Amino acid sequence: MTEQSFAKISRRSLLGAFAATVVTAAPTYTKAAGFLRSSGDIRRIKMYNARTGENLDMIYWIEGEYLADALTEISTFMRDWRSGAVKQVDLRTVDIMAAAHNLMEIKEPYMLLSGYRSPQTNAMLRSRSSGVAKNSLHMKAQAADLRLASRSVNQMARAAASCRAGGVGRYSGSNFVHMDCGPVRTWGA
Repeated sequence: MTEQSFAKISRRSLLGAFAATVVTAAPTYTKAAGFLRSSGDIRRIKMYNARTGENLDMIYWIEGEYLADALTEISTFMRDWRSGAVKQVDLRTVDIMAAAHNLMEIKEPYMLLSGYRSPQTNAMLRSRSSGVAKNSLHMKAQAADLRLASRSVNQMARAAASCRAGGVGRYSGSNFVHMDCGPVRTWGA
């Protein structure tokens, strides 16, 4: 048995075990983290930002501990690129993003379209589009809008929604998926 086929069996076993226990009242945070347990003793996030030209390939968790320097770097990467404002990104959002990425079994990094948004940026975007929430979780650094060239919006959304750890929005017309650590819900087409 190859290492790759062993990983697939492990993920299937994990998904089966998760499906059997999804009705239990576990905290939202542990649901996304549960999908990451199959990835061993590390958690990694890979993204690039076409607007800033920055790339991020970061191990942010090792053997049960978040790495403070890595989290600072992730928060800086996910800053409001329009204003330069930085806010500490909610770790639950990073875990959801990493778990969905692992479930899709890809090496391609996410393209980050929007992470943290300052209230001023959110208000400006809201004035231009009805699709921007007044109290967006982007302003709390609890959301990310992401794209992948190798996966469809539906594939990405299904992977994120299977974590049952937050909100997942499909924006097929704009070719991106919104992931957040707010209440479990889905929307869009």
